[in-house]
Amino acid sequence: MPLKRAKEVLETEAAAVRSLVRNLDKDFSKAVDVIACCAGRVVVTGMGKTGIVARKISATLSSTGTPSIFMHSAEAVHGDLGQVTRDDVVILVSSSGETEETVRLFPSLKKIGCRTIAMTGDKTSSLGRHADLVIHVDVKTEGCPLGLAPMASTTATLAMGDALAACLIDRKNFKREDFAFFHPGGSLGRRLLLTVADVMRKGAHFARVPDTALVKDVLVAVTRARCGSACVVDAKKKFVGIFTDGDLRRHLEEDPGLLARPVREVMTRSPLTISSERLAAEAFDLLMLKKVDELPVVDAAGQLVGLLDVQDLLKAGLTR
Repeated sequence: MPLKRAKEVLETEAAAVRSLVRNLDKDFSKAVDVIACCAGRVVVTGMGKTGIVARKISATLSSTGTPSIFMHSAEAVHGDLGQVTRDDVVILVSSSGETEETVRLFPSLKKIGCRTIAMTGDKTSSLGRHADLVIHVDVKTEGCPLGLAPMASTTATLAMGDALAACLIDRKNFKREDFAFFHPGGSLGRRLLLTVADVMRKGAHFARVPDTALVKDVLVAVTRARCGSACVVDAKKKFVGIFTDGDLRRHLEEDPGLLARPVREVMTRSPLTISSERLAAEAFDLLMLKKVDELPVVDAAGQLVGLLDVQDLLKAGLTR
């Protein structure tokens, strides 16, 4: 029985979303135009479960380049209407179109002078008649066995809100980089915004040694900096090589006197490097591809500016 009911609900809600295609009309297209040209914000309002959906629609708009706020219909008539200006567009969400608290907003909204868009299942409702534009979201059957709790209607409204946001993404030419800008704390933001310069080790936090330094002194510098390698520079401070724990192991097996040799004789010359302007995500992918743990960071003139360690990238939230 539970599986049967679950399938019925999912099929009902899927059918409700599919049926919305026939509701797309000139008012939907005009709504996209009005919102795209809005000089203020998109204020989305609703009550109850529909209000929760309205809040999600507002959040989606904001995160995709259309400034938006959610305004609870009941709170609006107790002062929150002060958030609305004539430059705003207000989307009023109500399945029946007769939600008292939402319909009650129209006189004040008309006085403010903002544009209004109704998102409702009944174009002839109070909401549909008073709004400048109507996005029709009619649902014939709810998923609720009692036919009371909004299920298919809230799903359909949510989907229509997504359709509206998607059209605005196209209209505003909103890019992945723009999305990342509004989500700096997310994984996409980190991959698209974080640069090598943001993560690399600088100053005393990595080992920089002259090419004349003895290996024993290089090891002291590496230990002091708490890293796994030393970047080697020449007399002009230009980067010339790297000395890693791998170099140490390889040469120590062959030469018991390794510690007394100049590092320039045993370092890895012309290793893989990266510039500070590159994305940290690119550096991470390069480290994974080449199977190395650290990358010297150099500028266009070949001067050493830092060291990038895979552990620092992992701490910054970058993953494969």
